[in-house]
Amino acid sequence: MGPDAGPVRDTDWDGVRLHIVTGKGGTGKTTVAAALAFALASEGRRVLLAEVEGRQGISQTFDVAPLAVTEARIAHAPHGGEVFGLSVDAKAALIEYLQMYYKLGRAGGVLEKFGAIDFATTIAPGVRDVLLTGKVYEAVGRRRDHKAKGPGAAPAYDAVVLDAPPTGRVVRFLNVNHEVAGLARVGPIRAQADSITAMLKSPQTVVHLVTLLEEMPVQETVDTIADLRATNLPIGGIVVNQVREEILALDVLELAARAAIPRDDVVADLRRVHVRATGAVVDGLLLEARDHAERVALERDGSKVVAGLGRPTYRLPSMSEGVDANGIREMAEALMAQGMA
Repeated sequence: MGPDAGPVRDTDWDGVRLHIVTGKGGTGKTTVAAALAFALASEGRRVLLAEVEGRQGISQTFDVAPLAVTEARIAHAPHGGEVFGLSVDAKAALIEYLQMYYKLGRAGGVLEKFGAIDFATTIAPGVRDVLLTGKVYEAVGRRRDHKAKGPGAAPAYDAVVLDAPPTGRVVRFLNVNHEVAGLARVGPIRAQADSITAMLKSPQTVVHLVTLLEEMPVQETVDTIADLRATNLPIGGIVVNQVREEILALDVLELAARAAIPRDDVVADLRRVHVRATGAVVDGLLLEARDHAERVALERDGSKVVAGLGRPTYRLPSMSEGVDANGIREMAEALMAQGMA
C-alpha cells in the first residue's frame, strides 16, 4: 500500500495482488479491467494495468497516448492513487530476458536485426506466453526500493491488473508450464515458467471473468471456469457487464411476451401524453415491448446460470452512450460499492 493510503477497505479479494481479467470478445473485459484498476488505485494506491494483446485497448479507454513497453502513468485516482499502463510486447520482453539471464547486451539488438527475435517468438508460442506473463510476474514481485529484500519490502505496485486474452485462449495462455514442457525441460526458461506458474496458482492471484447476460458469453464463462478449475488456476469473481434496466412491470412483461398487450391501452397512454397514436407508432411500441420481454427472459435465465456458478458476482449497468474516462470512474465506484475492490 502506498505511503499516503487511507483506511483499508474490506473487500472480497484482500491479499490478492494480481487480478487477471478475461471474458469473451465483446463483453467489455478491457473496460472492466480499467475500472478495476482505477478502483484498486483509490486511497493512495499504485496500480499497474497491463495488456498483452497489442490492441492498445487501455490507451483508447483512458484516451491517452498509445502505451509503450515501459510503464507510464495514465490516470490519477482518488486520494492520491495512480494507475500506470503497460503494453507487454513479446519481442521487447525477450530482449530484456536475454540481457537478464545471458548478459547479451548489444548482441540482443543484433539478434533482432537478423530476425532471430521474431523467429523465437513466432515458432515457439509457449515461449512467447512465458515472456508475456514473465513481464507481469516481474512487475508483481518488483520492490519500490530495488535494494530492499524480504517480505517487509514495499512493492513497486500495490496491485497489478492484467487485461488477459479472451476466454477461448486464456487458460492455455496462463498454463505456461504445460506449454513449454516439450520445449524446455530444464534451464532458465523452464525455471521462469515454474516461477510464473507458482505465482499464478498462489493465493495472491485470481482470474476474474466478464460476461454479458447472453447465451454465448454465459456458456463461455461456464466452460472457462471448468477449465480453470481443471488446471488449478484460482477463480475470482464474475462481472456481469452492461446490465440493462427492466423498464416494464412484471404483469406487463408477461402480456408483452405473449403479444397480448391491449392495443387500446397503448393508444390511450399515447393520447394521455399528447402523442399521436398512429398505427405505425402503436405497432412499433408493441413490437419493442415483445422484444424487451424476450430479452428480459433470456437475461433472467443467464442470471440463474451465473448464480449457479457460486462465485462472487458484480453487476455493472449498461452505458448507452459508450464508456469514456468518466464512465470508467462510475464503473470503478460500482465495483467498490459491491466489494470487489
